Amino acid sequence: MLLSTTPQIEGYPIREYKGIVNGETIIGANFLKDIMAGLRDIVGGRSNSYEKVLRQAKDTALSEMVQDAMRAGANAIVGIDFDYETIGKDGSMLMVAVSGTAVVI
Repeated sequence: MLLSTTPQIEGYPIREYKGIVNGETIIGANFLKDIMAGLRDIVGGRSNSYEKVLRQAKDTALSEMVQDAMRAGANAIVGIDFDYETIGKDGSMLMVAVSGTAVVI
């Protein structure tokens, strides 16, 4: 599956549009506790624990979107967009949503 944030993939003409596909994941309050506990790993202003959890959430949402595209019969997704939002009481949860257009190239 080819993935792109651009509306097309150079050298691969789009033959068919299959529609919008998406994937979401939500990380709950335990995520925030784990991050606070892992603050000691901050080096140079970056937290390896925090980045690892965010990367896993992004990868999970992306994987769900790819599965959605495969069910639609697509072999590529273009125009991919990521969105990160805090939700829940006092922003205690983080939602990662990804969407794009499933296509056949």
